[in-house]
Amino acid sequence: MLKYLNRATGPALLVLAASAHGATSAAAAGDPAAGERVFNKCKACHTVGPDAKNRVGPHLNDVFGRTAGSLDGFKYSSEMVKAGEEGLVWTDETMDAFLAAPKKVVQKNRMAFAGLRKEADRADVIAFLAPYSVASGDAATAPADASEAPVQTASADSESAAAPATAIGDHGVFGLGRPALPDEIAAWDIDIRPDGKGLPEGSGTVLVGEEVYTDNCAVCHGDFGEGVDRWPVLAGGLDTLTEERPEKTIGSYWPYLSTVYDYVRRAMPFGAARSLSDDDVYAITAYILYLNDIVLDEDFELSKDNFLAHPLPNQANFIPDDRDQEPHYAGEGEPCMSDCTDGPVEITMRAAVLDVTPDADGDGAGAIE
Repeated sequence: MLKYLNRATGPALLVLAASAHGATSAAAAGDPAAGERVFNKCKACHTVGPDAKNRVGPHLNDVFGRTAGSLDGFKYSSEMVKAGEEGLVWTDETMDAFLAAPKKVVQKNRMAFAGLRKEADRADVIAFLAPYSVASGDAATAPADASEAPVQTASADSESAAAPATAIGDHGVFGLGRPALPDEIAAWDIDIRPDGKGLPEGSGTVLVGEEVYTDNCAVCHGDFGEGVDRWPVLAGGLDTLTEERPEKTIGSYWPYLSTVYDYVRRAMPFGAARSLSDDDVYAITAYILYLNDIVLDEDFELSKDNFLAHPLPNQANFIPDDRDQEPHYAGEGEPCMSDCTDGPVEITMRAAVLDVTPDADGDGAGAIE
């Protein structure tokens, strides 16, 4: 437990009670490479390195040996400043305790992060940060082998290290946020294009797809894609698009198989999105092809390699959006907002026929004209 000594007893000091496992140096015990990965959780608020600047939180160059709440150019909470005045200095031990439970070390500080529960994660982060505390006051540069770098301290009043975040209006930017990291981009960049770009490695058969579909999809879409209650119908409806009430299914209406894979992978099953493996999604997609008689062999296996060889039946009836070539858009004209027709406005279709309004009693009484 951290405790501040009463000022009347002498110089303010910070005392850390040794844990039952004994006191060790967190920096020496940690792995800087692993610490860099853990530090990704901190990057939204803190920076470190040659270009480090204050963000939501202060930059962490020269943090070790620095009195808490003392970095010039950053506005700390009054509690953090008070902690520094009472003797809180950032060392391996105090940083470890703060990372474990920030609110316990400095109550009412503004850091929203709850803390790192794992001791190894804290040791790794400290080992990663340690080389950035150097003797000079310049912005720190980590050595090639961070694990062997000595921990040194420096004055906290370096102007270059305390440079404020970009102000509103400077160079047309707001100074908010940070560039997304490659791993963060990869986590959401999972869309599949009609030409197959973005498809992951993997495969799945119709038979496996039937099992996965039964366990995850049939409760809403029916055992054979017929739909349950008002949940979407996935199969059937072939040659109904010209009828008054077309059955718009994957087999009768959808343009691209990539949309099937992408939607299932991104949003299904309902309530447990992203819980299916890539192979599961390939298998479900293969089973949906089978339900729509697009493939006929139960042993058929769908994969990235043969995905484009099985287009959906209605694909040819979809065309690229060419509105930018229409005279109105091509001429950059203003849209008509009044008196746009030569005669009176006429009803050309009813909502019930469009199948967007349920009938009140089955005879169209609930239709909105």
